[in-house]
Amino acid sequence: MTLTLWVDDWQIQCCGQSFTPGDVVSWTLLKVDPEDYADVVGSERADEIDFREEHHGQEDGHAPTSVEVVSIVEVHCRFEVPLGATDKVNRPVPGTTVLVPVKEADGWAKARPEVSFVGYLVTARRAADEPEGVVASGR
Repeated sequence: MTLTLWVDDWQIQCCGQSFTPGDVVSWTLLKVDPEDYADVVGSERADEIDFREEHHGQEDGHAPTSVEVVSIVEVHCRFEVPLGATDKVNRPVPGTTVLVPVKEADGWAKARPEVSFVGYLVTARRAADEPEGVVASGR
């Protein structure tokens, strides 16, 4: 069984470690609300995200889970202030997603025209030595 994981760019940039397909990593995985990712990756793809990787203070009560990285895709999208918004905060623009398969994730990505790098979609599977119920306990 494979899992789809979201990894924020800033999580890796701040204090994460780079990873490649085949690596076994130990991450704290937290349940996601697909709506949080719909504008960034589209509703259909957002529904496929099982967990997000977290290591900045929200991991209490969640044991790290060992997973083997199968594939990595950079996610880029455009941001702008929505029409009529009063808060003047840039938001993801639906439908502008650019997905780029890569062989390594280090938190940084090659600049692409008109879009910003926001994170990774990682396909992974439970590491061979990981007990069957551990990933499910994060839900």
